[in-house]
Amino acid sequence: MEQIAGIILAGGQSRRMGGVDKGLLPLGQVPILAEVVSRLAPQVCRLVLSANGDPARFAAFGLPVVPDSVDGFQGPLAGVEAGLSWVRRECPGVSWAVTVPGDTPFIPRDLVVRLAQARGANPMAVAASAAALHPVIGLWPVSMAEDLVRALSRGERRASAWVRAQGAAEVLFDAINIAGDTLDPFFNINTPEDLDYARSLIGRGTIAL
Repeated sequence: MEQIAGIILAGGQSRRMGGVDKGLLPLGQVPILAEVVSRLAPQVCRLVLSANGDPARFAAFGLPVVPDSVDGFQGPLAGVEAGLSWVRRECPGVSWAVTVPGDTPFIPRDLVVRLAQARGANPMAVAASAAALHPVIGLWPVSMAEDLVRALSRGERRASAWVRAQGAAEVLFDAINIAGDTLDPFFNINTPEDLDYARSLIGRGTIAL
């Protein structure tokens, strides 16, 4: 399999969490973002955070941080574009990158290989579950950064519609079981209640998916 870089999207405004950096909130003994990093890092050749604001707040992770190239908070597609552009610039010879949000602590440890194997002849691949399509959990060609620049300049913000328009393969992932609960492997922490629930799962036993 070709070398694939990883991009963690950590630039959201977190309105439902009071505007705090969700990824820095504790989940068990580590921040949420640390759990995402621990799952994705072994699957990729390089890892970068896509986030706006002061990059110093992520210094403990020892990862490069790249901001959106467009002004304001323009949504996850802007973060994807920034990450892809960074990979194209900083990782010669790497043609593919996987993106995941920084608030999805239970992403599969075989995410990258499954997306790569299922892509087939499609130009890209995105994750899906029984609950929904997850358009920003996907495998992207680095060259698609240029297409995203043009799309963002036209005002495109709808990630689901955009990836489907590109002909993305939709790769179905089964539900997972954690501490006796069945949940979406791409469960993301959007609210204080989500955070409490994720902490309760961690507290019930060891998670090794």
